[in-house]
Amino acid sequence: MAFRQFEQPELSRRSLLRGGLLVGAGAALGGFPLGRMAFAADPTRWTNVAALVSSYVESRKVANMVATLGWGQKDPEFIAAGTLAVGVSAQAGPDSLYRIYSMTKPITGMATMQLIDDGKLGLDQPLAEILPQFEHMMVQKTYDGSITDLEPAVRPITIRNLLTHTAGLGYTIIQKGPIKTAYEDAGLLPGEFTKLPIGAQFWRGTPVKSLALFADGLATMPLVAQPGTRWSYSVALDLLGRVIEVVSGRPFDAFLKERIFDPAGMTSTFFQVPASEVGRLTTNYAVLNGTLLPIDPAAQSVFLDPPAFPMGGAGLVSSARDYDRFLRMLLGYGKIDGKRVLGELAVRVGTSNLLPDGVDTSGTFADGSGFGAGGSVGAGLRAGTYGWGGAAGTVAFADFRRNLRGNLMTQYMPPEVYSLNDEFVAAIGNDLRAMAGK
Repeated sequence: MAFRQFEQPELSRRSLLRGGLLVGAGAALGGFPLGRMAFAADPTRWTNVAALVSSYVESRKVANMVATLGWGQKDPEFIAAGTLAVGVSAQAGPDSLYRIYSMTKPITGMATMQLIDDGKLGLDQPLAEILPQFEHMMVQKTYDGSITDLEPAVRPITIRNLLTHTAGLGYTIIQKGPIKTAYEDAGLLPGEFTKLPIGAQFWRGTPVKSLALFADGLATMPLVAQPGTRWSYSVALDLLGRVIEVVSGRPFDAFLKERIFDPAGMTSTFFQVPASEVGRLTTNYAVLNGTLLPIDPAAQSVFLDPPAFPMGGAGLVSSARDYDRFLRMLLGYGKIDGKRVLGELAVRVGTSNLLPDGVDTSGTFADGSGFGAGGSVGAGLRAGTYGWGGAAGTVAFADFRRNLRGNLMTQYMPPEVYSLNDEFVAAIGNDLRAMAGK
């Protein structure tokens, strides 16, 4: 069944765990003739990126920041500043550990593409063929309205829908009203960010204790939109973790380790940070009135404990070096260091626009872009870019047209308190102009 078809903001719960995007890189770089980019790929100092990193740390907007940029399959260049936490001496660097939250989604998306390439899943295969409890879904007649005024789903949820947030599933960080409450009451909570009392203000309910229970609970909830009709940020990538378990016969976290992390040489990406690695873990902060308040100190981090279940939408901790290896593998169309991790077709399809016909991303987190396997896909001048961001200030992209990859690691919430995403893209563009002699 492989490839059936190609076809100062308020600190709020919504802002705490939502993901961002980085498809703007294509727009920033769009004016460059592609032929000149190969000339610009000599080792270089990314002076504007370095200035950005330094300015954020020196002005105490963040405790630390690590920028990573690399051309094709060449070794990355790292630009790092700051310490693992405010007031400590340990320096942040390429191997420091960061909560990447929704940057987990592209990894889960590519694991799904791996199974499609293996012939164990179909891109347009109905979800109910794998999880029968999703066969007869009901849909809210009004988005975020009544959970009793419902109508039957007119089409099945497909794997494509799950990959692109068009399945009609909800998200407690997005939905409002009775559907949000119903998710909370059922423990359908695929995200954790603190053990401190502040968490109770943003996170009500206790997560279920397995992906199987998570999937079973979701199947009892009404959809917020008809499948295939609306881009609505959702728990779809978390549900794909259960799909991967059923289809592969392996626990989701074990599948990622065996099929992606180990072969790609990603040795610092975890759902639970091992006790031996706590010394590399950064502290996460909330920015309130310009002050950094620790909400997940490294030594007491929620990521030191076993998660309720492996969360394919927002559950990973990683390092700048490790995530660069994931991006480098993608730019190698599934290969890194001569080792094939993903099939070339899996990467090409997964980083292409997979949105169902007629779905518009205007006004959403993916505004102005298409969407592929768990990440946004650029269009027009942004064509060739694939990436996504995390709720604590992290962001990553792979630019296939220019053979460039990049990620930015830091830790603060909510991400929109700063314009760091746009500033990172602009700094890259300015450095590339300098490289090209413009």
